[in-house]
Amino acid sequence: MNLIEKRNLQAHVHAGDWQQAISKAGQLLVASDEIKPSYIDRMISGVKELGPYIVLTPRFALAHSAPGDDVLQTSVSLITLDEPIDFNSTKGPVDVVMALACRDKNSHMAYLQKIAEMLMRQDMLSRIESCRDADELYQLINGTEQERG
Repeated sequence: MNLIEKRNLQAHVHAGDWQQAISKAGQLLVASDEIKPSYIDRMISGVKELGPYIVLTPRFALAHSAPGDDVLQTSVSLITLDEPIDFNSTKGPVDVVMALACRDKNSHMAYLQKIAEMLMRQDMLSRIESCRDADELYQLINGTEQERG
C-alpha cells in the first residue's frame, strides 16, 4: 500500500498564509473525492481554536481533524511550499504540509505511525523539500515504504 498516492502530491506550491497552505493540501484530497471541502474548514478551525499544534517539527505541519462524515476515504496528501509559511509556531516556519483525513480513530493511529516512521528516516524532510515534482515525491515517499517492506 502506498502511503500517499501521486495525485495527492504537489511540489513548490505557493500559499500566502497558513490557512491557504492547509487549504491547498486539502484541495488535493477534495479533487481525489476523498474528502468534502468542509473537512478543510475543520482543519483550519482546529488551528484557530487550539493554536499551531499541527506544526510537529521545524519545517513540517500535519494538518488534520477528527474523523467525520466529510471524510469519504482515509487518505493523505503532501505539498511542499515554494516559500516557508509562518504558522505562529515556536518551532518556526513550515515548508512541508501534509493533510491527513481518516474515517475512524483506528486508521488515524495507523496512519500517524506510518507518517512518523517515514519522517524518522535519515534526512527525510530535507529530501522531501528537495523534490522538484510529484513524481520525485512519490518515488521518495513510497519507495521508502517499500524498502521497509
